[in-house]
Amino acid sequence: WDETHFGKMGSYYINRTFFFDVHPPLGKMLIGLAGYLSGYDGTFPFQKPGDRYEQHNYVGMRGVRRYRLFCAFLGSCLVPFAYLTVLELSKSLPAALLTAFILIFDTGCITLSQYILLDPILMFFLMGAVLSMVKCNSCADRPFSALWWFWLSLTGVNLAGAMGVKFVGLFVVLLVGLNTIYDLWDLLGDLSVSLVMFGRHLLARVLCLILLPLALYMAMFAVHFTVLNKSGPGDGFFSSAFQSQLIGNNLHNVSIPE
Repeated sequence: WDETHFGKMGSYYINRTFFFDVHPPLGKMLIGLAGYLSGYDGTFPFQKPGDRYEQHNYVGMRGVRRYRLFCAFLGSCLVPFAYLTVLELSKSLPAALLTAFILIFDTGCITLSQYILLDPILMFFLMGAVLSMVKCNSCADRPFSALWWFWLSLTGVNLAGAMGVKFVGLFVVLLVGLNTIYDLWDLLGDLSVSLVMFGRHLLARVLCLILLPLALYMAMFAVHFTVLNKSGPGDGFFSSAFQSQLIGNNLHNVSIPE
């Protein structure tokens, strides 16, 4: 059922047809982009679960298979992400290898990663955020170095990605937030760190973990509303003034008083 749901939304992006969904737009936009880059024309109906893609034209079927390749690639990234995270935390190669093998042979992870779903995309950003946070912590003895800035910024990018796919991404935001509070509290109690240096640490985290994710999150919606400029099933959820901007809507280009 979910593959029918999100595959149809990928087609909406390719056809630039406006729709409404409870989840943020990033996951569906990436699915649509994967289909577009693979040559899928967005015409498969996705009417009900179980419909065979072979009934559609070859280009569309091939595009849908490329969807699967996209989600499967992100799902496969979870294995090295988990391996590197555990290796960084435990410094134990056997523990990291065990973690990787557990994911490799996890039936649920394999199954979720082979369909057109938001789950592998969400997990990619969730585990990416955790890995980036752990790597940034490992650079604590080299603050403001290029590597430290890279991992801190990448943490913010992954936070925006997790939130942009599903709101359940708030949990990894909470995790990174608690880790940041712990780090700042530890720095505040370190008498060798001046208040000026502490202020630099605080500003760096505000910039990379608050302002950067917020900017990226808003940019996702800017792209969403720019791409979806044609009338579709989501029109009725929005005001008449908004509907007047959608091509094909009955109110298109009609002057709507405030």
